[in-house]
Amino acid sequence: MGRILSIDYGRKRCGIAVTDPCRIVATGLTTVATAELITFVKEYAHREPVDMIVVGLPTTMRGEPSDSMRYITPGINRLRKELPGTEILFFDERFTSVLAHKAMLDGGMKKMDRRDKSIVDEISATIILNDFLQSKTYNNR
Repeated sequence: MGRILSIDYGRKRCGIAVTDPCRIVATGLTTVATAELITFVKEYAHREPVDMIVVGLPTTMRGEPSDSMRYITPGINRLRKELPGTEILFFDERFTSVLAHKAMLDGGMKKMDRRDKSIVDEISATIILNDFLQSKTYNNR
């Protein structure tokens, strides 16, 4: 069984998280520049088996896709072309940035460290992946 990788996709950078091989625990992996995302994911999938990629789906409070989907969709479509055997799906990411900031505060992270947006992106990707692992979408597979 391969890992599940998650992406918190942003215009400038993407947070990346991954499960352990048994798909029990989600852990933040890194943050990469969006322009380097495809190369990074391909290289990672070459080193570690990845069966599925979960991408955060930004939605409005009404549950509709947000405007940022106009730059996310083309990037994910390129990733699908580069990794044709890997399932790539979207999963609701509402409030993950807020939860990431709360986790940083609760964890006692210093103010200067909390300003590092790459840490927020990585934590957000981890929250997306944890939420996915606990969801009916994953558990009904």
